[in-house]
Amino acid sequence: MVKILFVCHGNICRSPMAEFVMKDMVKKAGVDAHIASVAVSTEELGNPIYPPAQRELRKHGIAFEHRGARQITQADVDSYDYILYMDSSNARYLERMFPGQTKFRSFLGRNVADPWYTGDFSQTWLDICEGCENLLKEIQK
Repeated sequence: MVKILFVCHGNICRSPMAEFVMKDMVKKAGVDAHIASVAVSTEELGNPIYPPAQRELRKHGIAFEHRGARQITQADVDSYDYILYMDSSNARYLERMFPGQTKFRSFLGRNVADPWYTGDFSQTWLDICEGCENLLKEIQK
């Protein structure tokens, strides 16, 4: 079983969108995976997926669970195979929180559009789908 963890700033938009898109993809592909998402900050702890992100998931037929945002822990770093951050700011937070850790990598190879600031959930959707498709190909090898 492969373990995948998506990371964004607050764990209410991009990382949970990626979590549930990836869960849908691996289920359809028959891949045994455990997938979750977390935040680097404490700003949104306990808060649900942001309503516009929920609407974007529903619009594309992606099922999701109601859950509260949580912050990444050392236990997460120790147990996940893939820890994928959404943008360079997330990378800097992770480097400060877990100095010297080499397990972190960019989800898309560039910043995923942050809908919290842009309001453009459709661009974020496209970025997340591209990243999840690339990751699925990688883990199926």
